[in-house]
Amino acid sequence: MESICLFGASRYKIGDLQLFRDAQEGAVAALLAACPVVRLAAGEAIADTRRARLYIVLGGALEVAADTTTGMADGTVSRILPGESVGEQSVLDEESNLAAITALAESELLVIEADLVWQLIEASNALARNLLRLLSFRIRAANAQLRRRQKVGEFYRQLSMVDGLTGLYNRAWLNDFLPAMIATARGANTPLSLIMIDLDHFKLFNDSHGHVAGDQALRTAAQVLSAALRPSDCAVRYGGEEMMVILPDTNERVALLVAGRLCERMQAAVVFADMRSALPHVTASFGVASLAPGQDEHALIAAADAALYRAKDGGRNRVAL
Repeated sequence: MESICLFGASRYKIGDLQLFRDAQEGAVAALLAACPVVRLAAGEAIADTRRARLYIVLGGALEVAADTTTGMADGTVSRILPGESVGEQSVLDEESNLAAITALAESELLVIEADLVWQLIEASNALARNLLRLLSFRIRAANAQLRRRQKVGEFYRQLSMVDGLTGLYNRAWLNDFLPAMIATARGANTPLSLIMIDLDHFKLFNDSHGHVAGDQALRTAAQVLSAALRPSDCAVRYGGEEMMVILPDTNERVALLVAGRLCERMQAAVVFADMRSALPHVTASFGVASLAPGQDEHALIAAADAALYRAKDGGRNRVAL
């Protein structure tokens, strides 16, 4: 960074600087006259960002990547064009400038030390108003950026809770939401039921038809569940060929009816549309349990799992309570 002159001897005018618009130029000019004007070559960075300073671009352009020393950098980059400034926050909170500032092209900057910025604020109400407007704009922009990040974060969080093969929720989702659903049912004194589902002889199916066909069978089974449930119900891939359906506000009697309907639809489902090969060799067994007093999510799952094994011991392709 090369010092080329003082602002008072430069060709630049105070009216070209956004922070000083409508300011009393005489008072401001006297204070700015001794401030250095420096030149940055294209690609050159400001080396000393530990000092609280205000930089105003007189010519050229700067690239600013924030929070480089805190581990919070996310790739966000701002451009500072002629008349615009950077470093206001570092001056106001008397902290070092946490920004990596690099010239996009050969640039000339006005450098104002922190103590002089405060003198300028005291000398010019217009400068104080402009600074407040600028900070308000940047706060709004930062808030908008945070909202975008939250939406992206929520998208990826939801994506991480969906099974990639079947499109059903996965165990991570179950671990997060089943305890809350149980707490809601207890608080509202409403029933909640759970159906455990296991595709019958699935290892034999894979051995006979291959894993690609097995994956298609799992997708078909998931589609059967999703198509037959209410919007309030939830279908989960519990693991392997095991799936689960959670039925809020559903008692044991209704849950048995739902499981019976799913069992029938599973048997009639078409796995290979081109071969019209139905799914009798990949039928499913269903275990039903309803939330009992004192049960937590682990006990409820264990009850449904025990019912599932009774269905399998009873001959498979059936429902057990």
